[in-house]
Amino acid sequence: MHFTSEQRLDDGVLEREFTLGEIPGTLWAPGSAPAPLVLMAHNNGLPKADPRLVARARYTAARGYAVATIDAAGCGDRPRSAADEQARADLRRAMQAGEPVDEIFESLIGPLVDNAAPEWRTTLDALLELPGIRGPVGYSGGWTALGIRLAVTEPRIAAAGFFAGGYVPRAQREEARRVTIPLLFLLQWDDEGNPRRRALDLFDAFGSEEKTLHANPGGHTGTPWFELEDGCRFLDRHLK
Repeated sequence: MHFTSEQRLDDGVLEREFTLGEIPGTLWAPGSAPAPLVLMAHNNGLPKADPRLVARARYTAARGYAVATIDAAGCGDRPRSAADEQARADLRRAMQAGEPVDEIFESLIGPLVDNAAPEWRTTLDALLELPGIRGPVGYSGGWTALGIRLAVTEPRIAAAGFFAGGYVPRAQREEARRVTIPLLFLLQWDDEGNPRRRALDLFDAFGSEEKTLHANPGGHTGTPWFELEDGCRFLDRHLK
């Protein structure tokens, strides 16, 4: 892991950009150490510099966590395969025409998860070798499909917060039954892009004995700010 820049932010959080082979990432760390680690992924290929992700990461780091995000394969500015580009073009066309899009999402999101998960595990290995970062590890982010894959394949992840705002492929809906760690699941009740019934069915499928659903009125980007504070309290219970 090679750090390419660092800056101390006004809230005392240290922000560092890094590369790990071809993987670019950002690490936020509090002033105190050692700190438990939270992996924070945004939805289905959006960049690590997305303002909503950065705001959540900085807040969480200020609450005493090391927070890391990466642009995994096919995400952010990293190269995309011809199949990915075709699927995105098909998705735009179908949405503009008002046609069904689930099968297009399957062809797009499934491979993204398959390619991203190994890079997140590689990043986790490197982060836990750094001084001042420790387990247990949490996962927090809008990319629920990726979080499900990591929750069932990575035993170092002890708790997860998911946002029910993105498409979850059939494979991850089946994997959800094998998720057993504590979960906090956020649902925007009027999310125009995520059918409510499908989100509720996914919550029901999770195998965790401790799972909590928070539902708020509003559209996709309307999650209340206080849910971030509640999410940190959830992490406090399981990571500190």
